[in-house]
Amino acid sequence: MRTFQDNEKTIPTILTTSQKLSTGVDARNIRNIVLMRPVKSMIEFKQIIGRGTRTYEGKDFFTIWDFVKAHLNFQDPEWDGEPDDPEPPNPRPPSGPSDPADPSPKPDDTSEDDEKPAKIRISLSDGSVRDIRYLSTTTYWSADGRPMTAQQFLEQLFGDLSGLIKDEDELRQKWSNPKTRVALVQQLSERGYDAEKLKEIRRMVSDENSELFDVLAYILYQAEQKTREERVEAAKPDVEGQENGDLRELLASVLSAYEERGFEELRMDKLGEYLTARFGGVSEAKSKIGDLGIIRAAFLKVQEASYRH
Repeated sequence: MRTFQDNEKTIPTILTTSQKLSTGVDARNIRNIVLMRPVKSMIEFKQIIGRGTRTYEGKDFFTIWDFVKAHLNFQDPEWDGEPDDPEPPNPRPPSGPSDPADPSPKPDDTSEDDEKPAKIRISLSDGSVRDIRYLSTTTYWSADGRPMTAQQFLEQLFGDLSGLIKDEDELRQKWSNPKTRVALVQQLSERGYDAEKLKEIRRMVSDENSELFDVLAYILYQAEQKTREERVEAAKPDVEGQENGDLRELLASVLSAYEERGFEELRMDKLGEYLTARFGGVSEAKSKIGDLGIIRAAFLKVQEASYRH
């Protein structure tokens, strides 16, 4: 406990305890509270959370990591009394010339803005400026645990991806091939953008029917976004042009899985699963379609068609 209370230490200190932090511990510099057992007593819950609310030099916030849904205790109306009424928003000045004595916006301005996604302006290191629309109001976190605004998050994304992808054509080329796509996703992960972070990026600027490729292309190059459904439609002529009916049905099922669940369904190691599900095994598939090289080539070609535009 004395080590935990020592604020002069230069490395993070972790204290694992059952109930120690529910008592009057003099540890003002607590930055994280991790809840890994149910807390059914409201008094105990308040005491635990209260350990993090103490102020300390350079401590502007603390983080609660909740693995047991203890945060539901915050819904108790007696936690902090009845909620205050929301404060009215400050009126924005009109965009055009108007009477200086009347700074309130016109009624139509508010409803029009409510229907549009928000936009943030990103200034890049090369001097260029991007206007990025985004739909999410999620709070983002830096590697050192500090909260970031959406603008700060996107500016960091630009910096982290600089030099990784030269232009939109290279992004399209890498993404349309499952081998180079896996390598690119791995590179993104190594730079701090794992699967969960990539999902955050997608939610930030689009909806669940979008493709991560389109989100990256939009953020990096402001390319027009397409849904997975639109990409499937673009690839259908290549599927329908297959003379072998079994191969045509196989590729149609691949596109259907991609449209429903996303680009992970286009991994090369998924091909064997598709063959087993439809034909009972690779050998049976080869007997109906032909050499495995033909099947692989068609699998790759339909992906190229999906990301062609």
